[in-house]
Amino acid sequence: MSRPLPLSNLRVLDVSQVMAGPFSCMLLADMGADVIKVEPPKVGDQTRRAMGFRLQGDDSAGFLALNRNKRSVELDLKNEAGLRAFYELVKTADVLVENYRPGVAKRLGIDYETLKEIHPRLIYASISGFGQTGPWAMRPGFDLIAQAMSGILSVTGQAGAAPAKNSVPVGDLGAGLFTAYAVLSAVIGRGDDGPGQYIDVSLFEAALGLSIWEVAEYWGTGKVPQPLGSANRMSAPYQAFMASDRHFVFGAANQKLWALLCEVLDRPDLLADPRFATNAERMRHRDELESALSTTLRTRKADAWIAALLEAGVPAGPILTYQEALASEQAAARDMILDMEHPVEGKIPQLGFPVKLRGTPQQLRRPPPLLGEHTEEIMREIGCDIGKLGQQGAFGR
Repeated sequence: MSRPLPLSNLRVLDVSQVMAGPFSCMLLADMGADVIKVEPPKVGDQTRRAMGFRLQGDDSAGFLALNRNKRSVELDLKNEAGLRAFYELVKTADVLVENYRPGVAKRLGIDYETLKEIHPRLIYASISGFGQTGPWAMRPGFDLIAQAMSGILSVTGQAGAAPAKNSVPVGDLGAGLFTAYAVLSAVIGRGDDGPGQYIDVSLFEAALGLSIWEVAEYWGTGKVPQPLGSANRMSAPYQAFMASDRHFVFGAANQKLWALLCEVLDRPDLLADPRFATNAERMRHRDELESALSTTLRTRKADAWIAALLEAGVPAGPILTYQEALASEQAAARDMILDMEHPVEGKIPQLGFPVKLRGTPQQLRRPPPLLGEHTEEIMREIGCDIGKLGQQGAFGR
């Protein structure tokens, strides 16, 4: 007999839009939580219409990527009847995640102080650009702004070049990951009969919190970190190099690997060079090291170097496009592309689960919901008169 998913006893209200909140709630949903996406009538999460590419229906590929395993209910939180219905829904929930700008939830009457009076065990997570306190709290927050103001943008790209944003939205996704981590910590801390609590997450702090090496370099040396291209702040050589045909990467991050690298390259002179004797010296002479290695690496094709380095035990690999990465045998072996049936789109691809639970494997239980698809179902579950609520404008007019 199969065991239930680990979070199947949790109900989560996803009162968020775009990326950080929906991503966090999807992580919880993938682990079995009953995630109810509370959306404004007729428009829904702005990602449905405004973000990314469309396939067949109205919802964008961006929305489809962030909202599987959820149900959707339309509620007008600016309408008295809609707000009453929302309060009834809150009474049944364990967790609420929202990402309004600070102050908006209070104006709507759905802030933590209001809702904890209705449901003292509620765990309430707010995601914002800069957190609920501090001089920047009221600034609007996007991933780009978080990358810029956390320092990430200052160290990304090549030295002397124009600022280069990290294409993967580390502020947004990092905030989503930290929110899921905080929510589960609060659930455990709440126990069987304890109170809930408020969780304050920001894109700025998520981006800064992920800047481990950069902050360590600054505190350790007193020097402001600068862009290094593909290089690593704590090890050398550990970056992309050009072979005779294309770039590839390898990492000789300790003395053993450095010695093996010199052996593969047939460069005993590098091993004997005092400029490269230790990792600290190699980092100090990074430009000279790169130049010395490049003269040899450009003599063979990337695949040949990769094969030789891997055989010797030196980590190395090609630089793949997303098309190549998704089509790789490793992605296939790890089930990183899953097909899901959608009522409008038909069969759509989904990224697989990035962690695997062998005892309670995750499932694609629900496709990303259509706007308001489960409104009637959910209202009936919590004992609301859907006809009366509809007449009063709870679901929009």
